[in-house]
Amino acid sequence: MKGWKRAIRGAACTGLMAASALTPVMAKTPAASPVAAPAKSPANSQGRPNIVLIVLDDTGFSDLGAFGSEIRTPHIDALAQSGLRYNRFDSKAICSSSRAALLTGRNNQTVGMEDLASNAAQPDPAINPSQRGELPRNAETIAQALQASGYSTWAVGKWHLAPKYDEAPGHDKGSWPLQRGFQHFYGFLSGWTDQYKPDLVQDNAHIPTPAAPGYLLAPDLVDHAIAAFDADKASASGKPTFVYLALGTAHAPIQAPKSYIDAYGDTYAKGWDAIRAERFARQKQLGIIPADTVLPPINPGDRPWSSLSDQEKTVFARFMATYAGFITHADDQIGRLVAHLKQTGQYDNTLFVVLSDNGAAPEAGQNGGFWRPYDPSTPVAEMAQNLDKLGGPETQSLYQRPWAMAGVTPFRRYKLWPYAGGIRTPLIVSWAKGIKAQGAVRGQHVDAVDIGPTLLDVAGAGFHSVLNGVQQLPVAGHSFRASFTSPTAGARNVQFFELRGNRAITAGDWKAIAMHRYGTSFDEDRWALFNVAKDFSESQDLSQRYPEKLKEMQALWWSEARKYSNPALAEPAPQLRRLHQFDDDLPAGAPPSAVDQ
Repeated sequence: MKGWKRAIRGAACTGLMAASALTPVMAKTPAASPVAAPAKSPANSQGRPNIVLIVLDDTGFSDLGAFGSEIRTPHIDALAQSGLRYNRFDSKAICSSSRAALLTGRNNQTVGMEDLASNAAQPDPAINPSQRGELPRNAETIAQALQASGYSTWAVGKWHLAPKYDEAPGHDKGSWPLQRGFQHFYGFLSGWTDQYKPDLVQDNAHIPTPAAPGYLLAPDLVDHAIAAFDADKASASGKPTFVYLALGTAHAPIQAPKSYIDAYGDTYAKGWDAIRAERFARQKQLGIIPADTVLPPINPGDRPWSSLSDQEKTVFARFMATYAGFITHADDQIGRLVAHLKQTGQYDNTLFVVLSDNGAAPEAGQNGGFWRPYDPSTPVAEMAQNLDKLGGPETQSLYQRPWAMAGVTPFRRYKLWPYAGGIRTPLIVSWAKGIKAQGAVRGQHVDAVDIGPTLLDVAGAGFHSVLNGVQQLPVAGHSFRASFTSPTAGARNVQFFELRGNRAITAGDWKAIAMHRYGTSFDEDRWALFNVAKDFSESQDLSQRYPEKLKEMQALWWSEARKYSNPALAEPAPQLRRLHQFDDDLPAGAPPSAVDQ
């Protein structure tokens, strides 16, 4: 850590000041799953690329400029222009589940992270293996595999893979980053933290909240990412560097410097319906979606912008300006990291992967959360009186659910749902030395489980079948490196999904989705069927037209679930139940709950 501490002093002096000046369980083992054999580390590791895995949070498919947004993200867009954009990358629709799959190459149910990391004070042996919320020790991470192959490994930002009880007496912090293959960690353990007053951990210990004037978390995190590269470069070890940079952007609370918020002016006065339509047209112009894509109707339960009062329109538009400023601010920090790597001669042989962990967030309901992100009870008149505080240190806000609908354009629904709006997110892969197809769009189906195997493939490494004498859980993902040079190679054919009782299965051109009402038999679930090759946005349900295909997809879901999850299907554990969360997607249901906490 001494190298990081020395390097961070310089980065903090330049980075933070510059930033503030910017204005605008074990689940049962699937017998048939392959495991990549670890490659021998080259004698001269300098030829292997550095790797930067940037994970955004709750950022929708259309929330980046390169994917059709009006939100200004020039630095991320530059990475997209110099590399590849994937328009069929699927997450696990919620943060912990996606991160578990990203870092282990295994389906989240297999590694006990069907939903969120456990918030229990003590482990509950009655919780079924797939829902325990703790990574098993026999699920090697990409950090462990990269470190074993000669990489220096650094985790910066959000973790959210450690159960609360992991630091209680009798436990060993075995789920913390340093015990899962990272040599250094600087960030926060939970699902979210205040950007002005974060709860921080350095390596294996909590540290005081920073008290510097004008402090914000994202510049601090990027300072540490920059310092990681400086420390490795200064060590003259010849080791390549892996930095896992998991920003809090754009998870609640949405917070950003006022100048970034003000820069969006009245951009969002036209409302979410108009923004959604404009993004949809722009996506077609950019070629990020097929020209024949259909924009589904507004989601049931969401209010049309035209139905809002003038005061609501003024207030809700400011929420979205805050969200946009939050993303632009983060983009500027990513730009500092890229610029530093260019200045130090490390950019050309650095592989950048930029993605989001799930779709845009709907949890604040139709009213939004003002003082607290998941509390929609604040009257709009009170919000209006305090509107200048939105995004600042006095508020912890989250925008209204229909903004999430715009965020996932052209899809239906949002984070948590099994539709593409919950699962599909942006994916950018850029590597000046290794990818020549600049600015291209790739249509191959890629899943979160494929990220780890791909990074290891590029690094000349692989997951171990046995680690420290312990048999490891088989890996479900595969490398899509072939897509770096081919517009057709490296695609995933089959992938199952389940979250909070809702299910999905994708196989080639087809996708089936089942919505579940808590407390009812899974046999009563409502299934829909989509031909995603012809219907990119999942706009037309074909279940009545092709009942035999639907039966085939249902059988495939059970086959895949039994292979990767134990049990294959169960009601959510008590701490994960959201009784009416999906009711407005089900016929004759109770009114939807206003908030999912």
